[in-house]
Formats: sequence, structure tokens, C-alpha cells
Amino acid sequence: MPTMLWFHGGGMVMGNYRSEWSLMDEYAQKLGLCSISVDYRLAPENTAPAAIDDGISVWDWILDNAEEKNLDLERLIIGGVSAGGGIAASVIQRIHDMGGPQPILQFLAYPMLDDRTATRTENITRYVWSLANNRYAWGAYLRVPAGSQVVPEYAVPSRRENLSGLPPAWIGVGSLDLFHDEDLEYARRLEESGVKVDLKVTEGAFHASELLFPKEPRSVDFKLAQESALRKAIA
Repeated sequence: MPTMLWFHGGGMVMGNYRSEWSLMDEYAQKLGLCSISVDYRLAPENTAPAAIDDGISVWDWILDNAEEKNLDLERLIIGGVSAGGGIAASVIQRIHDMGGPQPILQFLAYPMLDDRTATRTENITRYVWSLANNRYAWGAYLRVPAGSQVVPEYAVPSRRENLSGLPPAWIGVGSLDLFHDEDLEYARRLEESGVKVDLKVTEGAFHASELLFPKEPRSVDFKLAQESALRKAIA
């Protein structure tokens, strides 16, 4: 069966593998895929690259146990929301550099991709995930202040210079999300590097609004776009 390796949200400092359990179950039921959620180690107790290492360990487990567990190595997806989307992007970059089997899709819902966003000084208000939250989380994860000249390898996906050769991407974000600009910039750079990108921007949506208000029309539209991207990838 097709398989999705999932990284939960929580700013790299909170949450666990059950954080989006209902979402994973929904994808499994609707699309017939196996969802594997990574219970990665959290900052500040465990800084980068701990979460990425955990993701690679589960990826290796999937490759080693695919035949026994009936997992299709030609239909592997890696995804996540928020910080989980950022960790997913980091894991995908590392898998690319490792060689071997590659995911067919990077599924990134309002991913946390660039620590330099946390250095902004203008007065901006964002619901759910604020600039102050972002600044603390990146500092806790990197063990150096956000925007530092040197950060751990792979820890900040947007800092990678060469994005060519990465798998196709679905990137979704709301127009009122703190990560809106960095997500669009990452999508632009992927496309310029020859990577196929399906970009979904929901006007008037804020961070994780589709999880908080699932019946709101914009949330329904966002979820349908996600489902369509997954269905197309595994078809």
C-alpha cells in the first residue's frame, strides 16, 4: 500500500506522534494509505539534528520492513504540518543526498522553513503562531539565536542553496500565516530548480485554521486540496 511518513506540528518544542492522529486516520481511510507518524525528540532538550535523525531512522525502518508490512516503495510520501512540515523538508533533503529510494511527494502544510523569519522587527500580528513563538522555537531547536550565521546542517530547509533533484512538492499556506512569505519563497526556489510544485494559498486563513475550524468553508477547501494532491500522487 502507499505510505506516508508524517511529522507532527508543535514548533519543534511540543506535541507528539498522536497530535494529528485523527488527520492521519482520515487520510488512511479515504485514500487507503498507511500513515506512520514519527515521535521525534523535541527541543530544547534535544536540539537539531535530533528530530531529523529520528525521521531518518523511521525512513530506514520503512525501507527495511516494506516487504513484510506490504508497503509500496514506489509510493512513499513524506509530509507534515507547521514545524513537522519543516522537519519533513529537512529529512527529504537528507534522503536526497543519501541516495537510494526517494519519496514521490513532499507534502508540506504551512511548513516552518526559515529561521530568518524570526529576526523580523516589524510589528506583525499573527493568530496561533506569533513572531515571539517563532523566535523562541528556532532558538530552542538550533541552540543558537534565529538568524545566526552558522546553523546545523539540514536544520533549516530554506538555507539549502541547491534545491534541484528534490521530489515534487505540495505546499499549502494561508495568507494570514506567519510562514506565508517563506513558504511562497521556498516554492518559487523549488520551481526555479526544476522541481514541480503545487502551491495552495488560502486567502484569509491563518496558521492551522483548518484544524481548529474544520467546517469553515476555507478549511474544507484547503483539506480538499490536500486530499487531491495525495490522491494524485499515489494514483
